[in-house]
Amino acid sequence: MAGITQPNPGERVNANGVWDLPRNKRKMTVLSLCSLLLCADLLDLAVGYLTVTIEPLPPVVIGETVTLKCNFKTDGRLREIVWYRVTDGGTIKQKIFTYDAMFNTNYSHMEDYRRREDLVYQSTVRLPEVRISDNGPYECHVGIYDRATREKVVLASGNVFLTVMSPPNNISVVAENTPALFSRYQAQNFTLVCTAKGGKPAPSVYFKRDGELIEVIPYTLASTTSELGGSAAAAAVAGVRGARPLISRDLDDTKLQRSLSLLDPEGRAARLYTEAPRRLHTQVQQAQEPSPATEVIPETVVSREFPRWVHSTDPLYYFSHTNLPQSDGSVVVQARLTWTLNPQLDNDALFSCEVKHPALSMPMQTEVTLAAPKGPKLFMSPTRAKVGDTVRISVQGFQNEVFPEPLFTWTRVGGRLLDGSSEREGRELILERVPAELNGSMYRCTAQNPLGSTDTHTRLIVFENPSMMKNTQDQNTLFFADGASRMDALGLSWLALVLTVTAELT
Repeated sequence: MAGITQPNPGERVNANGVWDLPRNKRKMTVLSLCSLLLCADLLDLAVGYLTVTIEPLPPVVIGETVTLKCNFKTDGRLREIVWYRVTDGGTIKQKIFTYDAMFNTNYSHMEDYRRREDLVYQSTVRLPEVRISDNGPYECHVGIYDRATREKVVLASGNVFLTVMSPPNNISVVAENTPALFSRYQAQNFTLVCTAKGGKPAPSVYFKRDGELIEVIPYTLASTTSELGGSAAAAAVAGVRGARPLISRDLDDTKLQRSLSLLDPEGRAARLYTEAPRRLHTQVQQAQEPSPATEVIPETVVSREFPRWVHSTDPLYYFSHTNLPQSDGSVVVQARLTWTLNPQLDNDALFSCEVKHPALSMPMQTEVTLAAPKGPKLFMSPTRAKVGDTVRISVQGFQNEVFPEPLFTWTRVGGRLLDGSSEREGRELILERVPAELNGSMYRCTAQNPLGSTDTHTRLIVFENPSMMKNTQDQNTLFFADGASRMDALGLSWLALVLTVTAELT
């Protein structure tokens, strides 16, 4: 046989082809055969037979129970079975469970987890209520005694990867870059942002309008459409889907007229007409009733003021998404839907964001309805304002559900605010230490979002403050009393001076 030397003189080969060597040479010959990989069968007889296999695990959902089963075959005597959790790319092996066959005992090494592992049968471990942190590779090490020495332990191992899935636990839709002004004369882009948190792996996100799946144009750069104006964006993508050109007209018949003055010829507050005459009649009746505090003026007719431009009824929707990995292994997905807003068509439109995930039996969904603000409800505190009080005028709600969040602007009709500014933003207007001169002044609250704007007015009635009047009277009384006493002292001084001069002359 090639690679094997011929027997030396004095050495015999038996009928089976095996050298018949002296006893002192047999051990050396066996080692030489092992070096040629010809003694594997002999070593198996000395060590024992041991194989370890682990069946692959299907992906599991967070919260489920997982059974890790280590299958092994051996004709030797079992020493121990150890399960390891492999982390940091295989550089760290964390012992999680051990079965000691010598003492027939088992114990967990995961003290921090309050022994979440249960030994089912020697090599089988059950993990109840798995978490995302349990995701990763696991190894099973089996040891048997060496037959030759009865002291050494022979090891064999197998590995399996546990994939833990987690469905999104939170989904929300917001309008990007809001609150924002309402543009009456220029088209503007509008973006809805849908955020899905807690998913592993990353879920798929898509948008619907009025229950119908939206046909979108994918893009990767977030600045692709944000840097384009309304007409420029439409012109840039006109060739993508054969979009129709924009239609322009000078006059929008749906635009309602605004009242030019808040006062009638007699100087009283004018009644402003709205879109709902019946509701106006009720408000007029309420306004005629005497009120000790404030007078609520009906809203002006700008709640549905549409722009002077219209465009194609087939908008172009642009879609992009980003995946943000989290430290716990989950992914935050942000999906953006951008198009050129058309308040005439998009007002009262229902947009929904749906999320699909392999851990979900059906898609998750959240929805919003685009709506312009109508009729803000104003509340004034205190209800009976007196001179020197701090008055707060705040928005308590609307006559409809408003999305996206509106921008509030406060102005004083016919003059500046108390602090000298022309306008103030926020849900609340604060007037500190109101003077009597503000009695009868009127304040306008403008609520607007990209779909439209509305104005609501309220009149401030300031009453006299008895405590301030008493203080003023007390100060006047003190002034006159002090003046009289000073006059009396001055008269006595002059009298003494006259008597002194008279005595000197006599």
